[in-house]
Amino acid sequence: MKPPALKILVENRKAKHEYDIGDRFEAGISLLGSEVKSLRNGRGNLAEAYVVIRPSGAWLMDCHISPYAQANQFNHEPLRKRQLLLKQPELAKMRKATQQKGMALVPLKIYVKGSRIKLEFAIAKGRKNYDKRQALKTRDAKKDIRRASRR
Repeated sequence: MKPPALKILVENRKAKHEYDIGDRFEAGISLLGSEVKSLRNGRGNLAEAYVVIRPSGAWLMDCHISPYAQANQFNHEPLRKRQLLLKQPELAKMRKATQQKGMALVPLKIYVKGSRIKLEFAIAKGRKNYDKRQALKTRDAKKDIRRASRR
């Protein structure tokens, strides 16, 4: 049996630049029908989104999913909080990690796995400006080395 194909719907490209990415997690998202349709049309944005751990579970906050045009009066609120579907041991690990100073849960991408919509997020630590510049320099140097080795 082959694994289900992944189709990326929304990606947070700035996250790799802004944060040092640590452990990654996959979670299901509790969505409404119009949100699923809108995401499948590529109408989502993770730029300002973040994940919060509360006693009631994990929540995706400030993820903008545009209203679906054909949903009329049954449309969803674009910036509503959405519950993440995780197991208790994962929640405990995340709760412990985010209690450290400077650590956050950052959404990386929303994708379709099989017929389910999943969110990939990571425990991350914010970078300072000089760290971002250094990361760009090392990435460019690696790119130049790869380019030179191809010739």
